Amino acid sequence: MFNHVMVGANDLEASRKFYDATLGVLGVAPGVINRDTRYFYRTPGGAFSFTLPLDGKPATPANGGTIGFVAKSVDQVNAFHAAGVANGGTTCEDPPGWRDGPAGRMYLAYLRDPIGNKLCSIFREPK
Repeated sequence: MFNHVMVGANDLEASRKFYDATLGVLGVAPGVINRDTRYFYRTPGGAFSFTLPLDGKPATPANGGTIGFVAKSVDQVNAFHAAGVANGGTTCEDPPGWRDGPAGRMYLAYLRDPIGNKLCSIFREPK
């Protein structure tokens, strides 16, 4: 359904450090710079990127938006969260843990990136 997700950034190096760490624990290769204004993280399932805004105004997070990254295990979710906090992110929502919902049982961890975009790493319990 998706080709890519791109969010804004105000400091490329701070965002690169944060996303290299958090996405790295999910098995994603470090970001590759493009046009000296953005980084891309490519996988067979799509791409994630961050960019300096083209209009020259400060980047701001989406109000009500969340970007979810698939994890292969509870340990990966916890490592994603820990890497994010250690690299300029902040924890948000409830602490990492199991949640039950209409889509089944999930282990989730929420973070905000260096400018405040809300991220989630999720492991769905096998059925």
